[in-house]
Amino acid sequence: MQLNRRGFIALSLALAARPALAADRGQLCCEVLIDWHRLILELVRHTATYSPPVASRAFAYLGVAAHEVLASGDPALVSLAGQLNGLAPLPPRGEGAFDAAAVMQAALAEAVPALFGNTGPTGQRAMAAMARKQAAATATGLPEAVAARSAAHGAALARHLLAWAAADGGAVVANMGFPQDYTPGAAPQDWVPTSLVRQQQAPLLPDWGKVRPFAMPAGDACALPPPPPYSEAPDSDFYRAALEVRDAVAGLTEEQRLIARFWSDDPMLSPTPPGHWIAILLEIAARDGLSAERLAGALALLGVAVADGFIACWQTKFEINLLRPVTYIRRVIQPDWEPLLITPPFPEYPSGHSSQSGAAATVLTALFGEDFAFVDTTHADDGLPVRSFPGFWAAAEEAAISRLYGGIHYRFAVERGLDQGRCVGAHALALRITA
Repeated sequence: MQLNRRGFIALSLALAARPALAADRGQLCCEVLIDWHRLILELVRHTATYSPPVASRAFAYLGVAAHEVLASGDPALVSLAGQLNGLAPLPPRGEGAFDAAAVMQAALAEAVPALFGNTGPTGQRAMAAMARKQAAATATGLPEAVAARSAAHGAALARHLLAWAAADGGAVVANMGFPQDYTPGAAPQDWVPTSLVRQQQAPLLPDWGKVRPFAMPAGDACALPPPPPYSEAPDSDFYRAALEVRDAVAGLTEEQRLIARFWSDDPMLSPTPPGHWIAILLEIAARDGLSAERLAGALALLGVAVADGFIACWQTKFEINLLRPVTYIRRVIQPDWEPLLITPPFPEYPSGHSSQSGAAATVLTALFGEDFAFVDTTHADDGLPVRSFPGFWAAAEEAAISRLYGGIHYRFAVERGLDQGRCVGAHALALRITA
């Protein structure tokens, strides 16, 4: 059942139970997984604290949860316990029959409200309605004892994973992620606020690089070389990089403007950049009829990759603390210059879009192949045209260069962000999910 974005929360709030459409319990399990994730994309859009790094963390934990649900009952799958940092072995299934769809539903019904506990009343009602409908759908046709046993196991798995998540350093986001006290750098190359909003005089989530990573051994495991030395001399590499941004924005084609807006993925207006990649995967799953096992494994590895991508990126951003193009261009080249897009409130180097897109493309290419064509309908309900790509790297490279088109990043931040993403993705792909 394909649901558009605007219709999904309304459907979630309907009180009628969703019918069990599939006699195949594996197909029903996949439907549960897709429906919950479509709601999660909307919760990200409507939850104020869910900036891209925070959203990526939720996607990772929920992807891991989905995989662990199936790995707990399928010897062909390998648990990520002992592979992901700090994840201890999960509760076993124990004796008796279990149903994967019912376990999946119970795990997500426990985990999603915990991770989105600060969403608004509409989101709270949507989660409750989804849980009721999916519980009824998965219980249909099951012996009562099997349904109860499965629900208990799913909840136990979720509680184990939530306890693991609570200790990662990213569970509490105060003041929407902006510190109350912040001492800015004093060097000419240091980041300075680019917004007049009072809250954004401090940067977003300056300690996110210290959050426990999932697959990387540490936040600096995919460190980057420094950017070109800061200089205001017209013959310097730094000046030329800034001039390229100024000139690119001045000469944008309509296609380039569309690309900048398509990949902007602003918080509270979209599912955020990591949610954009999750939406792509869900579209592929619906189109190609992926099994629950394959979709859950892909969600786990993709979630880990984008989450670690933001941790690595933020670690580098606040180590380098580089000023944004809008600051440099107005200071040195053109005082009245305006970028196409609003500059985000945190340091420039590297591009977060590039780091997480490179990580996503690395993982998805390994899972689906080099020449895997797909369409991206993420923003169809927002009035933007559907875009088509011949493969995941084509999409990642477009997402990365979109930030130069928007006037947000220098080219070196875009290119090295993709490099960082390749490193992050390699760590995610080192995880074993099948025997």
